[in-house]
Amino acid sequence: MPIPVREIEVDEVLPKGTGPAPGPGARPGDDLVAALVAKIMDSLFKIPGTNISVGLDPLIGLIPGAGSPISAFVSLMMLARSARNGVPNLILARMALNVAINAMLDAIPVVGDAASIFYRSNARNYELMLKHAGTRRHAGWPDKLFLLLLMVSVILFVVVMVVGMVVVVRTGLRELWPVE
Repeated sequence: MPIPVREIEVDEVLPKGTGPAPGPGARPGDDLVAALVAKIMDSLFKIPGTNISVGLDPLIGLIPGAGSPISAFVSLMMLARSARNGVPNLILARMALNVAINAMLDAIPVVGDAASIFYRSNARNYELMLKHAGTRRHAGWPDKLFLLLLMVSVILFVVVMVVGMVVVVRTGLRELWPVE
């Protein structure tokens, strides 16, 4: 007796227009890893009954104290890949601003994570990478120093933000439940 065959639906993981590998006909900036990160972080699941897709970014943001830094770290990896793909420094700065805005949203418990669903910083940065990849002149040491300072700035911003949130929460808890 033959085994019955079940059919399954397959959803595209990568955004439309990304090819399997760079080769003839590939655009500068076609980066499967960056495309996959953007998809996973910003639009992996579709909310049933709506047209809204959600990625892991807002879910990771729900982890108190650690969610924002984890999300920012993943976004910074995409920023580094963009620099390697020849994205100009001005666009890299814009991408870093997207990461910082997303980190600020993630720092606001629940409401910020809901707003992060619609902001989609990784998808924005991926689109910027596709649009501007290969348009930078040859990267010298000043460009590499700029990228390093940019990434350190975002990391410091996230750390200060997390420390600030911890201080605010601890102060609020002390006001609610004073220790004598």
